[in-house]
Amino acid sequence: MAQDHVRDPRVDALEADNARLRRLLNASGASDGLRHGLRDTMAMLRAVLRLSADTAESVEGYATHLEGRLDAIARARISLDMSGGISMHSLISDELMVHLIREGDQAELAGPTIRLRPKAGQVMALAVHELCSNAVEHGVFGLSKGKVNVVWSVDTRDTMQPSDLVLTWKETGGTDVAPPTRRGFGMQVLNDMLRYELNAHIDLAFEPDGLRCTMRLPLVQRIGSVIDASGSDETGAPN
Repeated sequence: MAQDHVRDPRVDALEADNARLRRLLNASGASDGLRHGLRDTMAMLRAVLRLSADTAESVEGYATHLEGRLDAIARARISLDMSGGISMHSLISDELMVHLIREGDQAELAGPTIRLRPKAGQVMALAVHELCSNAVEHGVFGLSKGKVNVVWSVDTRDTMQPSDLVLTWKETGGTDVAPPTRRGFGMQVLNDMLRYELNAHIDLAFEPDGLRCTMRLPLVQRIGSVIDASGSDETGAPN
């Protein structure tokens, strides 16, 4: 299926819906922020449909994986619509629970309270979904001793530059872990989409006991902010 470049009818449907939605928003006098957020979501959905079709090995695999990816974006969108942002912890723990992985059991999460802005939250939700799916299908979550440790921190190396958000996903308990033989959807999300959308640097290491994925991205205003103990925002420098 990866070589079949026939246009997916769902892309046409999404683009038609996008055009209708834009007309309705314009007619209703919706805010610029709302219109911008919905356009970003529709653009991401179209990109996921196209890339899923280009990288799928079978129709069955395409349908199965596409549903999970769209659900991950939808969960992030719901949280964003409710509060205007999404916490890093909730984003990761919710995705793990979809795969029946409980925090404190096969997963450990640790890091400061980070609130991601809408576009960054959706991109990060998709990346975390791909890491979870890979760990279930090919990695440590299919093994009795398999675990993942997710740690994030804020690195302020230079007061004249925005801080960096650094997140490390480290799997343990695996055996004979090897790099993939083909560049599928997940690898393109991690290597291309995160770099393009969030200016992230990604380091992937296929270690003997599991995958280690380290993401480093600038914590500028358009990406997110640190929330302190009093609940006020300590925003990053403007982009």
